Amino acid sequence: MSVKFRLKEDGFAYPQEGLGLQPLSLTIERGEGLLVAGHSGSGKSTLARLLVGLIPHLYHGCLQGEVWLDDLLTAQTPLWELTRRAGLVFQNPASQTLTTSVEEEIIFGLENLGLSQREIQERTTEALRTFNLEPLRRRSPQTLSGGEQQKLALASILARRPPALVLDEPLSMLDSTSALDFVDTLNSGLQGGRTLVICEHRLEYLQAIKGLRTLHLNGQQTGAAENQPEMTAPLEDHRRHGLTGDHFQIQVHHLTVERGGQRILDNLEFTLHSGEVVALVGPNGAGKTTLLRALAGLQKAHGQISAVESGRAEPPSLGMVFQNPDIQLFNPTVREEILYRLPQPDLELYDWLMHVLDLERYAGTPPLLLSEGEKRRVALATTLMRRPRHGVLLDEPSLGQDRNHKAILRQALRHLADSGQVVLMATHDLELASSADRMILLSKYGILEDGPAEAVMQNQAAWDRLGLRVPDWVVRG
Repeated sequence: MSVKFRLKEDGFAYPQEGLGLQPLSLTIERGEGLLVAGHSGSGKSTLARLLVGLIPHLYHGCLQGEVWLDDLLTAQTPLWELTRRAGLVFQNPASQTLTTSVEEEIIFGLENLGLSQREIQERTTEALRTFNLEPLRRRSPQTLSGGEQQKLALASILARRPPALVLDEPLSMLDSTSALDFVDTLNSGLQGGRTLVICEHRLEYLQAIKGLRTLHLNGQQTGAAENQPEMTAPLEDHRRHGLTGDHFQIQVHHLTVERGGQRILDNLEFTLHSGEVVALVGPNGAGKTTLLRALAGLQKAHGQISAVESGRAEPPSLGMVFQNPDIQLFNPTVREEILYRLPQPDLELYDWLMHVLDLERYAGTPPLLLSEGEKRRVALATTLMRRPRHGVLLDEPSLGQDRNHKAILRQALRHLADSGQVVLMATHDLELASSADRMILLSKYGILEDGPAEAVMQNQAAWDRLGLRVPDWVVRG
């Protein structure tokens, strides 16, 4: 069984700023696969919400047109009935979890379908096995890594076996092996007759799905999508704005983190040097986010973390951009967010950041109304306005970023390093990681490899030990 979607001159504008989706007519036939592509902020998430009825039932604003799910007009059909036909996986999986354990999260959706206890148990066991969640079945979803939360959201929806799947960036937090495996699952479902809609920036992974039609959204954006901002005289800019630092090292000795009776990081030893961009890569659940939090002083840890400059050691001053920007943004406008509690803000630095991060047109917009990629750029600007002395830590910075904005991000991070700062980014985006100066491969057993990014990318033995597959399209040097 599959379902059909129909939109007739549909558009939507959220109450603030009128951002949303421009009018669109669209038919998705039963058993068809559709890839929705477009730059950050073009309306992909809004379209996904329209298709499954979250707009207008949960998200209110100005709705134009009609959306039909088979013979059901979504605006006039209860959500519980729509969810039987189409399942949605949100772009931010943390906003989709409701229960206190991984197993209960999967069971919750199945119980709402009125299935027998035997059927619920069989489907739960299958979902846990498919997404390698069996060791985590008793864990609270809130204690999982971002990638593990994304696997759980996917497992919970697929266990319900809806005739149609609408997925909003389902690969964004998955490591390369998990992403490739999930694409195989999607391909099998599509070939088996399931209707599939995927909003995604990591387009290379989707080449393996046969018969996928592509819809390009244009949205309302101007600027970087057509004309990427220039970063002229970057070193002079950084020195003028006080973002530059002298030569130093951040030395990490015997770093150990335990949480909930489990050792997440065990006796790590490494050194970061001013002026370098470092990519931290590892499978979901390896401890990358925990490491960043420990370096930023946000996670209780044992061991020593010091910034050493001219023979003198002190605690490092590092800004951090979180994986989930929603927990970092809370002000009514982007401008107020970036300037929050700065008694004498450097408005020249503010203007520069708004320009190079392509945020100028959003100055008066509530940050939580922005797309995930735009939120991350606001969080980065907010961090840099505070002038961390030694550098910046970024957790999955390319999530939600289209190719142009990812190029802007690479350029911004390169210029930060050129100004003398440390840039450490945890990422599953191997294309982005390969552009770094240095790459650290982290597993649950510790650091497996640490060296120049080009050399690490070509070290197949190290990737085999890490348990990650490097896709063919990733440039290796």
